[in-house]
Amino acid sequence: MKTRPLFDESAIAKRIKELGEQITRDYAGESLLVVSVLKGAFIFTADLVRQIKAPVEIDFIGLASYEGTQSTGHVRITSDLSAKIEGRNVLLVEDIVDTGKTLDFLRDMFSLRNPKSLRVCSLLSKPEAHQMRTPVDYVGFEITREFVIGYGLDLDQRYRELPYIAQVL
Repeated sequence: MKTRPLFDESAIAKRIKELGEQITRDYAGESLLVVSVLKGAFIFTADLVRQIKAPVEIDFIGLASYEGTQSTGHVRITSDLSAKIEGRNVLLVEDIVDTGKTLDFLRDMFSLRNPKSLRVCSLLSKPEAHQMRTPVDYVGFEITREFVIGYGLDLDQRYRELPYIAQVL
C-alpha cells in the first residue's frame, strides 16, 4: 500500500494544543463530558483532554459506518454511552467528518437525551463531502476527499497506531 504523509506528529500536537486552549476558554468555569467516538477518535481524544484545562469526564460511544474505504451509508451503534448526558455540557469528539451522516445521527440521538450544550470537535473534516445539518465547532485540519489512515484512523482496522496521518494512494 502506498501512502503520502499529510500531517506529522509535531503538526498534530501543535494543533491539538490550540484546540485544547480554545475549548478551555469556551468552557471556562464549567465541567465537560467528552464523548469519544470509537474506535477512530480514541488517540485524538486522549491527547485532546490532556490539553483541556477544565474538569473533564470521558465516555465513549461505538459506531460503525465504513467497510474498507467506503461508507455504507448507514450508522449503527456498537456500544452506547455509560454516562447520563442530561443537563451536561457535552463535547462530541470525532476522528473525521466526511459526509456528516454519523454526526447528524449522533446529534439527533443526543438531543433526545437533553444535554445542556452539545458541541463537536473533529480532528479532520472534509468540507467538499459534507451533507449534514450539524456544525463542527472545532476542527483540527480540513482535507479534501482523500482516504486517510494513522493517528487512530484505520483501513479495515489496521494502521491506527501510526503517529502521523497519511493519505492512501
